[in-house]
Amino acid sequence: MIERDSTLISPKLTKEHKLNETTAQGNKNQDAQEHRTKFSDPFIVMLVAGLCCLLWGSAYPSIKLGYVAFHILPEDIASKYVFAGYRFSLAGILLLLLYRVGFRRKLKLSGREWASLSILGVLQTGLQYMFFYVGVANTTGVKGSIMNATTTFFSVVLAHFIYKNDKLSRNKIMGCVLGFIGVIIVNFHADLLTFSFSFTGEGFIIMAALVFSITAIYAKRLTAAIDVMMITGVSLLVGGLVLTLLGVSLGGQVTHFTWESSLNLVYLALLSSVAFCLWNLLLKYNKVGKVSVYNFLIPIFGALLSALFLGETIWELKNLIALILVSVGIYLVNRVSSLRMTKSR
Repeated sequence: MIERDSTLISPKLTKEHKLNETTAQGNKNQDAQEHRTKFSDPFIVMLVAGLCCLLWGSAYPSIKLGYVAFHILPEDIASKYVFAGYRFSLAGILLLLLYRVGFRRKLKLSGREWASLSILGVLQTGLQYMFFYVGVANTTGVKGSIMNATTTFFSVVLAHFIYKNDKLSRNKIMGCVLGFIGVIIVNFHADLLTFSFSFTGEGFIIMAALVFSITAIYAKRLTAAIDVMMITGVSLLVGGLVLTLLGVSLGGQVTHFTWESSLNLVYLALLSSVAFCLWNLLLKYNKVGKVSVYNFLIPIFGALLSALFLGETIWELKNLIALILVSVGIYLVNRVSSLRMTKSR
Protein backbone atom coordinates (compact mmCIF):
# COMPACT_ATOMS: atom_id res chain seq x y z
CA MET A 1 0.00 0.00 0.00
CA ILE A 2 2.78 2.35 0.88
CA GLU A 3 4.68 1.48 -2.29
CA ARG A 4 1.60 2.06 -4.44
CA ASP A 5 0.89 5.47 -2.82
CA SER A 6 4.49 6.60 -3.28
CA THR A 7 4.32 5.55 -6.93
CA LEU A 8 1.25 7.69 -7.46
CA ILE A 9 2.80 10.74 -5.76
CA SER A 10 6.26 10.44 -7.37
CA PRO A 11 5.30 11.55 -10.92
CA LYS A 12 3.72 14.75 -9.56
CA LEU A 13 6.80 15.58 -7.55
CA THR A 14 8.99 14.86 -10.55
CA LYS A 15 6.93 17.16 -12.77
CA GLU A 16 7.00 19.95 -10.18
CA HIS A 17 10.75 19.52 -9.76
CA LYS A 18 11.30 19.66 -13.53
CA LEU A 19 9.05 22.72 -13.79
CA ASN A 20 11.04 24.50 -11.07
CA GLU A 21 14.31 23.62 -12.77
CA THR A 22 13.01 24.85 -16.13
CA THR A 23 11.81 28.11 -14.60
CA ALA A 24 15.10 28.67 -12.79
CA GLN A 25 17.08 27.91 -15.93
CA GLY A 26 14.88 30.25 -17.93
CA ASN A 27 15.52 33.04 -15.46
CA LYS A 28 19.26 32.42 -15.65
CA ASN A 29 19.18 32.46 -19.44
CA GLN A 30 17.18 35.68 -19.41
CA ASP A 31 19.62 37.34 -17.01
CA ALA A 32 22.54 36.15 -19.11
CA GLN A 33 20.90 37.51 -22.26
CA GLU A 34 20.32 40.90 -20.61
CA HIS A 35 23.93 40.96 -19.43
CA ARG A 36 25.10 39.97 -22.89
CA THR A 37 23.08 42.79 -24.45
CA LYS A 38 24.64 45.44 -22.23
CA PHE A 39 28.24 44.42 -22.88
CA SER A 40 27.62 43.88 -26.59
CA ASP A 41 26.41 47.42 -27.14
CA PRO A 42 29.02 49.18 -29.34
CA PHE A 43 28.96 52.32 -27.20
CA ILE A 44 29.51 50.32 -23.99
CA VAL A 45 32.29 48.33 -25.67
CA MET A 46 33.99 51.56 -26.74
CA LEU A 47 33.77 53.10 -23.26
CA VAL A 48 34.90 50.02 -21.33
CA ALA A 49 37.69 49.10 -23.77
CA GLY A 50 38.89 52.70 -23.77
CA LEU A 51 38.96 52.71 -19.96
CA CYS A 52 41.01 49.50 -19.90
CA CYS A 53 43.54 50.91 -22.36
CA LEU A 54 43.70 54.13 -20.34
CA LEU A 55 44.46 52.15 -17.18
CA TRP A 56 47.14 50.04 -18.86
CA GLY A 57 48.66 53.12 -20.45
CA SER A 58 48.84 54.83 -17.05
CA ALA A 59 51.10 52.05 -15.72
CA TYR A 60 54.19 53.60 -17.34
CA PRO A 61 54.16 56.93 -15.46
CA SER A 62 52.76 55.26 -12.34
CA ILE A 63 55.71 52.86 -12.06
CA LYS A 64 58.19 55.70 -12.52
CA LEU A 65 56.39 57.81 -9.92
CA GLY A 66 56.40 54.79 -7.60
CA TYR A 67 60.19 54.56 -7.83
CA VAL A 68 60.40 58.18 -6.69
CA ALA A 69 57.79 57.81 -3.94
CA PHE A 70 59.49 54.72 -2.47
CA HIS A 71 63.00 56.22 -2.92
CA ILE A 72 64.10 53.39 -5.21
CA LEU A 73 67.31 54.39 -6.96
CA PRO A 74 67.79 53.75 -10.70
CA GLU A 75 70.55 51.19 -10.07
CA ASP A 76 68.63 49.34 -7.32
CA ILE A 77 67.23 46.48 -9.41
CA ALA A 78 66.52 44.26 -6.40
CA SER A 79 64.18 46.82 -4.83
CA LYS A 80 62.41 47.23 -8.17
CA TYR A 81 61.64 43.50 -8.07
CA VAL A 82 60.26 43.81 -4.54
CA PHE A 83 58.10 46.75 -5.65
CA ALA A 84 56.76 44.72 -8.61
CA GLY A 85 56.24 41.72 -6.34
CA TYR A 86 54.13 43.71 -3.89
CA ARG A 87 52.01 45.06 -6.74
CA PHE A 88 51.20 41.73 -8.37
CA SER A 89 50.78 39.81 -5.13
CA LEU A 90 48.21 42.38 -4.03
CA ALA A 91 46.52 42.29 -7.46
CA GLY A 92 46.31 38.50 -7.34
CA ILE A 93 44.83 38.53 -3.83
CA LEU A 94 42.21 41.10 -4.88
CA LEU A 95 41.18 39.02 -7.89
CA LEU A 96 40.92 35.79 -5.91
CA LEU A 97 38.90 37.53 -3.18
CA LEU A 98 36.54 38.86 -5.85
CA TYR A 99 36.29 35.38 -7.34
CA ARG A 100 35.52 33.77 -3.96
CA VAL A 101 33.41 36.43 -2.26
CA GLY A 102 31.99 38.47 -5.13
CA PHE A 103 31.17 35.57 -7.45
CA ARG A 104 30.87 33.00 -4.63
CA ARG A 105 32.98 30.39 -6.37
CA LYS A 106 35.28 27.90 -4.71
CA LEU A 107 39.03 28.24 -5.11
CA LYS A 108 39.35 24.60 -6.10
CA LEU A 109 42.03 23.28 -8.44
CA SER A 110 43.65 19.91 -9.03
CA GLY A 111 47.34 19.38 -8.36
CA ARG A 112 48.06 19.45 -12.08
CA GLU A 113 46.13 22.71 -12.50
CA TRP A 114 48.02 24.32 -9.62
CA ALA A 115 51.29 23.28 -11.28
CA SER A 116 50.20 24.70 -14.64
CA LEU A 117 49.15 28.02 -13.13
CA SER A 118 52.35 28.21 -11.09
CA ILE A 119 54.42 27.79 -14.26
CA LEU A 120 52.37 30.52 -15.92
CA GLY A 121 52.85 32.81 -12.92
CA VAL A 122 56.62 32.31 -12.85
CA LEU A 123 56.95 33.01 -16.58
CA GLN A 124 54.19 35.46 -17.50
CA THR A 125 54.28 37.59 -14.36
CA GLY A 126 57.69 36.82 -12.87
CA LEU A 127 59.98 36.67 -15.91
CA GLN A 128 58.09 39.24 -17.96
CA TYR A 129 58.17 41.89 -15.24
CA MET A 130 61.77 41.19 -14.35
CA PHE A 131 62.50 42.66 -17.78
CA PHE A 132 59.69 45.22 -17.77
CA TYR A 133 60.40 46.97 -14.45
CA VAL A 134 64.10 47.36 -15.23
CA GLY A 135 63.37 48.47 -18.80
CA VAL A 136 60.88 51.14 -17.69
CA ALA A 137 63.47 52.54 -15.28
CA ASN A 138 66.06 52.87 -18.06
CA THR A 139 63.97 54.59 -20.73
CA THR A 140 61.31 57.28 -20.92
CA GLY A 141 57.64 56.53 -20.39
CA VAL A 142 56.87 57.71 -23.93
CA LYS A 143 59.42 55.37 -25.51
CA GLY A 144 58.51 52.51 -23.18
CA SER A 145 54.82 52.65 -24.06
CA ILE A 146 55.57 52.65 -27.78
CA MET A 147 58.21 49.90 -27.53
CA ASN A 148 55.85 47.67 -25.56
CA ALA A 149 53.38 47.79 -28.46
CA THR A 150 55.59 45.16 -30.10
CA THR A 151 53.54 42.66 -28.05
CA THR A 152 50.81 42.78 -30.69
CA PHE A 153 53.21 42.16 -33.55
CA PHE A 154 55.00 39.29 -31.79
CA SER A 155 51.61 37.69 -31.13
CA VAL A 156 50.64 37.93 -34.80
CA VAL A 157 53.86 36.30 -35.99
CA LEU A 158 53.73 33.53 -33.36
CA ALA A 159 50.09 32.78 -34.18
CA HIS A 160 51.06 32.24 -37.82
CA PHE A 161 53.27 29.29 -36.85
CA ILE A 162 51.00 27.84 -34.14
CA TYR A 163 47.40 28.21 -35.33
CA LYS A 164 46.22 26.94 -38.71
CA ASN A 165 43.36 29.44 -38.88
CA ASP A 166 45.43 32.52 -37.98
CA LYS A 167 47.97 32.84 -40.78
CA LEU A 168 49.76 36.00 -41.86
CA SER A 169 48.00 37.96 -44.59
CA ARG A 170 49.23 40.86 -46.70
CA ASN A 171 47.51 43.41 -44.47
CA LYS A 172 48.84 41.76 -41.32
CA ILE A 173 52.37 41.86 -42.68
CA MET A 174 51.85 45.51 -43.63
CA GLY A 175 50.65 46.29 -40.11
CA CYS A 176 53.65 44.57 -38.54
CA VAL A 177 56.08 46.38 -40.84
CA LEU A 178 54.54 49.77 -40.06
CA GLY A 179 54.62 49.05 -36.35
CA PHE A 180 58.26 48.00 -36.30
CA ILE A 181 59.23 51.06 -38.37
CA GLY A 182 57.52 53.18 -35.72
CA VAL A 183 59.46 51.38 -32.97
CA ILE A 184 62.72 52.05 -34.81
CA ILE A 185 61.90 55.73 -35.36
CA VAL A 186 61.14 56.38 -31.68
CA ASN A 187 64.71 55.36 -30.82
CA PHE A 188 66.17 58.24 -32.82
CA HIS A 189 66.88 61.62 -31.29
CA ALA A 190 64.81 64.66 -32.22
CA ASP A 191 67.04 65.39 -35.22
CA LEU A 192 66.24 61.92 -36.67
CA LEU A 193 69.96 61.44 -37.28
CA THR A 194 71.30 59.95 -34.03
CA PHE A 195 70.11 56.49 -32.97
CA SER A 196 69.74 55.74 -29.24
CA PHE A 197 69.01 52.24 -27.95
CA SER A 198 69.80 50.72 -24.55
CA PHE A 199 69.70 46.95 -24.07
CA THR A 200 68.66 47.27 -20.41
CA GLY A 201 66.14 49.95 -21.35
CA GLU A 202 64.35 49.60 -24.68
CA GLY A 203 65.83 46.11 -25.12
CA PHE A 204 64.30 44.85 -21.87
CA ILE A 205 60.91 46.34 -22.84
CA ILE A 206 61.01 44.32 -26.08
CA MET A 207 62.05 41.19 -24.17
CA ALA A 208 59.10 41.66 -21.81
CA ALA A 209 56.77 41.98 -24.81
CA LEU A 210 58.18 38.79 -26.34
CA VAL A 211 57.81 36.83 -23.07
CA PHE A 212 54.20 37.99 -22.72
CA SER A 213 53.38 36.98 -26.31
CA ILE A 214 54.79 33.48 -25.81
CA THR A 215 53.17 32.88 -22.42
CA ALA A 216 49.82 34.23 -23.64
CA ILE A 217 49.61 31.22 -25.95
CA TYR A 218 50.14 28.92 -22.98
CA ALA A 219 47.54 30.84 -20.97
CA LYS A 220 45.02 30.53 -23.81
CA ARG A 221 45.31 26.74 -23.65
CA LEU A 222 44.62 26.77 -19.92
CA THR A 223 41.36 28.72 -20.41
CA ALA A 224 39.79 25.62 -21.96
CA ALA A 225 39.56 23.97 -18.53
CA ILE A 226 40.07 26.72 -15.92
CA ASP A 227 38.15 29.94 -15.25
CA VAL A 228 39.95 32.98 -16.67
CA MET A 229 39.72 34.95 -13.43
CA MET A 230 41.20 32.03 -11.49
CA ILE A 231 44.03 31.73 -14.03
CA THR A 232 44.95 35.39 -13.74
CA GLY A 233 44.51 35.65 -9.99
CA VAL A 234 46.73 32.67 -9.23
CA SER A 235 49.35 33.57 -11.84
CA LEU A 236 49.57 37.15 -10.57
CA LEU A 237 49.91 35.97 -6.97
CA VAL A 238 52.52 33.32 -7.77
CA GLY A 239 54.50 35.68 -10.00
CA GLY A 240 54.27 38.43 -7.39
CA LEU A 241 55.63 36.14 -4.68
CA VAL A 242 58.48 35.04 -6.97
CA LEU A 243 59.43 38.66 -7.69
CA THR A 244 59.25 39.56 -4.00
CA LEU A 245 61.41 36.62 -2.89
CA LEU A 246 63.91 37.27 -5.68
CA GLY A 247 64.19 40.93 -4.81
CA VAL A 248 64.57 40.28 -1.08
CA SER A 249 67.18 37.57 -1.67
CA LEU A 250 69.20 40.08 -3.71
CA GLY A 251 69.07 42.59 -0.87
CA GLY A 252 66.18 44.69 -2.11
CA GLN A 253 63.62 46.37 0.10
CA VAL A 254 60.67 48.71 -0.24
CA THR A 255 60.30 51.16 2.61
CA HIS A 256 59.17 54.80 2.90
CA PHE A 257 55.48 53.89 3.04
CA THR A 258 53.62 57.19 2.99
CA TRP A 259 50.12 58.10 1.84
CA GLU A 260 51.51 59.00 -1.56
CA SER A 261 53.59 55.85 -2.04
CA SER A 262 50.91 53.55 -0.61
CA LEU A 263 48.22 54.98 -2.89
CA ASN A 264 50.57 54.53 -5.83
CA LEU A 265 51.03 50.84 -4.99
CA VAL A 266 47.31 50.27 -4.44
CA TYR A 267 46.50 52.01 -7.72
CA LEU A 268 48.93 49.81 -9.64
CA ALA A 269 47.38 46.70 -8.07
CA LEU A 270 43.83 47.85 -8.80
CA LEU A 271 44.89 48.82 -12.31
CA SER A 272 45.81 45.21 -13.04
CA SER A 273 42.71 43.76 -11.36
CA VAL A 274 40.05 46.15 -12.65
CA ALA A 275 41.34 46.39 -16.22
CA PHE A 276 41.60 42.60 -16.46
CA CYS A 277 38.06 41.98 -15.18
CA LEU A 278 36.50 44.58 -17.48
CA TRP A 279 38.47 43.41 -20.51
CA ASN A 280 37.44 39.80 -20.00
CA LEU A 281 33.80 40.77 -19.64
CA LEU A 282 34.07 42.34 -23.08
CA LEU A 283 35.79 39.25 -24.48
CA LYS A 284 33.08 37.04 -22.98
CA TYR A 285 30.23 38.79 -24.79
CA ASN A 286 31.97 39.95 -27.99
CA LYS A 287 34.18 38.67 -30.77
CA VAL A 288 37.88 38.96 -29.98
CA GLY A 289 38.56 41.13 -33.02
CA LYS A 290 35.85 43.58 -32.02
CA VAL A 291 37.57 44.18 -28.67
CA SER A 292 41.24 43.82 -29.51
CA VAL A 293 41.04 46.59 -32.12
CA TYR A 294 41.16 49.05 -29.20
CA ASN A 295 44.68 47.90 -28.23
CA PHE A 296 46.13 50.63 -30.41
CA LEU A 297 45.03 53.14 -27.74
CA ILE A 298 47.52 51.79 -25.15
CA PRO A 299 50.70 53.36 -26.59
CA ILE A 300 48.79 56.60 -27.22
CA PHE A 301 47.54 56.82 -23.62
CA GLY A 302 50.94 55.72 -22.30
CA ALA A 303 52.77 58.42 -24.22
CA LEU A 304 50.25 61.16 -23.38
CA LEU A 305 50.15 60.34 -19.66
CA SER A 306 53.93 60.09 -19.47
CA ALA A 307 54.14 63.55 -21.00
CA LEU A 308 51.50 64.86 -18.60
CA PHE A 309 52.73 63.40 -15.30
CA LEU A 310 56.44 63.03 -15.97
CA GLY A 311 56.97 66.18 -18.00
CA GLU A 312 58.40 64.18 -20.90
CA THR A 313 58.40 65.56 -24.41
CA ILE A 314 55.89 64.01 -26.75
CA TRP A 315 55.42 66.75 -29.33
CA GLU A 316 58.60 65.85 -31.17
CA LEU A 317 58.22 64.89 -34.80
CA LYS A 318 59.73 61.44 -34.31
CA ASN A 319 57.39 60.62 -31.40
CA LEU A 320 54.32 61.67 -33.35
CA ILE A 321 55.40 59.69 -36.42
CA ALA A 322 56.16 56.62 -34.27
CA LEU A 323 52.79 56.85 -32.49
CA ILE A 324 50.91 57.11 -35.77
CA LEU A 325 52.77 54.19 -37.39
CA VAL A 326 52.43 51.91 -34.35
CA SER A 327 48.74 52.75 -33.90
CA VAL A 328 47.93 52.21 -37.59
CA GLY A 329 49.93 48.98 -37.57
CA ILE A 330 48.05 47.58 -34.59
CA TYR A 331 44.75 48.72 -36.06
CA LEU A 332 45.46 46.96 -39.37
CA VAL A 333 46.39 43.71 -37.63
CA ASN A 334 43.25 43.65 -35.50
CA ARG A 335 40.96 45.03 -38.18
CA VAL A 336 41.88 42.17 -40.49
CA SER A 337 40.98 39.66 -37.78
CA SER A 338 37.67 41.40 -37.15
CA LEU A 339 36.67 41.47 -40.83
CA ARG A 340 37.61 37.84 -41.35
CA MET A 341 35.56 36.68 -38.36
CA THR A 342 32.59 38.74 -39.55
CA LYS A 343 32.67 37.05 -42.95
CA SER A 344 32.91 33.58 -41.38
CA ARG A 345 29.76 34.03 -39.30
